[in-house]
Amino acid sequence: MTKTLFILTLVGAVVALSDGARADVYIYKDANGVVTFTNVPNHSGYRRVLRENNGAPELPKSLNTSYDPLIQSASDRYNVDSDLVRAVIKAESDFNAGARSRKGAMGLMQLMPDTARLHQVANAYDPSENVEAGVRHLRMLLDRYQGDLELSLAAYNAGSAAVEKHRGIPPFAETREYVSRVMRFYDAYRGGLRVATQVR
Repeated sequence: MTKTLFILTLVGAVVALSDGARADVYIYKDANGVVTFTNVPNHSGYRRVLRENNGAPELPKSLNTSYDPLIQSASDRYNVDSDLVRAVIKAESDFNAGARSRKGAMGLMQLMPDTARLHQVANAYDPSENVEAGVRHLRMLLDRYQGDLELSLAAYNAGSAAVEKHRGIPPFAETREYVSRVMRFYDAYRGGLRVATQVR
């Protein structure tokens, strides 16, 4: 069995085991060669191998409202759309306050250590501190890129240095997918009014 056929067989098995539910399928291969498939990636090392619905906005399976008061408060304070904050949290941690990526990003909005220090976060796993700093950081990026949402999201994922070096969204598959994914979630939270965004 070829490697490609093996992977396709595994993807088929994941889809078959999902009780008929439709979902994007992501793959991650770790340093030891262990391959993991999931429909809920919990860090940025995953890459999508099967798309659910031909690029239509992805509607969140259920609306997590646990952190709505924190999100709304920080959004109001920094004048950032609360649906955008929800979309970033959904893409970053799927509302898991204890999430930690293999690169060291922490909490709901996956703050990197340098970002946490910049915003004087004492405990990045505290939802209140994490959301406050994440929304403040988004506000800084939106101001830096004059409201350009895609550039701001690219900088949130890859850093401002990468965006400025490449004079736009960096040509990194992870970053391009991240921007598209957040924009799809944003559309979904706002009611799916716009078609899925294609990253330029």
